[in-house]
This record gives sequence, C-alpha cells and structure tokens, in this order.
Amino acid sequence: MEVIPAIDLRWGRAVRLYQGVYEKEEVFSEDPPALALHWQEMGAPRLHIVDLDGAAQGRMVNLGVINGIVALVDIPVQVGGGIRSLHIAGELLAMGVQRVVLGTVAVENPRLVQRLVSRFGAEAVVVALDARGQRIAIRGWREEVPLSPWELLQRMADLGVRRFLYTDILRDGTLTQPNFEGIALMVERSPFPLLVSGGISTVEHLVRLARMGVEGAIVGRALYTGGIHLREALEVVRRVASSSSPRSGGGVG
Repeated sequence: MEVIPAIDLRWGRAVRLYQGVYEKEEVFSEDPPALALHWQEMGAPRLHIVDLDGAAQGRMVNLGVINGIVALVDIPVQVGGGIRSLHIAGELLAMGVQRVVLGTVAVENPRLVQRLVSRFGAEAVVVALDARGQRIAIRGWREEVPLSPWELLQRMADLGVRRFLYTDILRDGTLTQPNFEGIALMVERSPFPLLVSGGISTVEHLVRLARMGVEGAIVGRALYTGGIHLREALEVVRRVASSSSPRSGGGVG
C-alpha cells in the first residue's frame, strides 16, 4: 500500500481544512514546491495535490503552482480540484501529471469522464467518491446529491473507470480515525483499486488499511503535525505488505 502525502492548495499556499470547510483553514507552507520536494526526499511514492480554489470555483486556479511542483519532483503526481473540461485535463497530463482526479464532473458530466478514459486511458483517471454520510458531495464539497458512493462507483465503472478515491468528509482533517466500516464495504464490493483519505492519524491506521487491501492511503494533517512520520510509516507498511498476501481480485499496489 502506498502512503501518499496530500498537498492542498489555496491561494498558492499549502493548507489543510477541517471537514472540508474553507473557513476552517490552517496554513502549513507558503512554498508548496519546496514542500513537495521535502515529501519526495522523505520517500513519498507519489503526491496527491488538490486545487481547493479550483474545486470551489469550477476552474483551476493554482495551475502555475502545480506546474512548478511537477517540474521539480521526480515521483508521480495526481491532481484534483476544478478539473471540469477535456482541455484542462489534457493540459495537466501534458505537463507531467500522472493522474487526474475527477469529482464534480463524475456526477454532472459523466460523458466527459468517458471521453477522458477513452482518450488518455483508465490509468490516467481517478474518480473521487467524496461522501458525507451516504451522499456524494460536489463543487468543493459544498453541495450534496442524492447518490451514494457505491452508486457513483458503479456508474463510473460502467464508463471504464478503474480506480477510485473514497473520502469520508466528516473525518477529513479531524485526526480521529478513518471510516473503516465504509472502507471495508467498498473494498469487499469492488474489484477496483481503491485509494482512501479522511481521518488517518496514526501508523496503526495505516497498518489496518494495508491489511484491508486498499491501494493507497492519502495523509494530510497527521504528516504536517507530526502524528505520522512518513519515512517510518513507509517502512512499517512495507513490512506489513511483505508479510501479507494480497486479497484476491483487489487493487493492492
């Protein structure tokens, strides 16, 4: 299982929100590219970058910062937040982003998701299952739709999507614990690789997620506050992976 640092961008700075609420922001770095390089030096296998301004406004705002990060690091980068067109997705992939993470468009414009998969391949696309309870949240998590994470996964799988990111919004940034019950349900019911985020605050959480069979755990606040030391966490998870056999049909990476 990959342990993936999150870099959430707002007005060019790296921040963390509490439960996705923009008014509950804490700034962790004024220099996101330097922060990205730090996580690479600590052994991060990839980076997860979110343009929070883009998610809220429906258009990417921090594209220059993202380009600077991608140009600086050698590890794979996946990006989400405000990707609402074929053009912007293509621009991100052309600059070296490995995967685009789609949230709002998966609900509002599924045909675009299908076109992205067709043009760039399933490996370049991740669909975000951003859930507040059993309802998917869109537009920077500010609106909810009467659609469950599992229902959205099924719809997207029918369009060729083969990788998903499940986030429990009520756990995000809280340093409590992941929604293990919800994650277990998704892992058991889906044959596709699953990334997870929200509430991860200890190495023990990472170990449990690795044993459940998730492909990657995206960690934010716990890395920035020191609750999880990335290099140590990677070593512990590596030992767990070497002593466990992957679940059948799953997406353990």
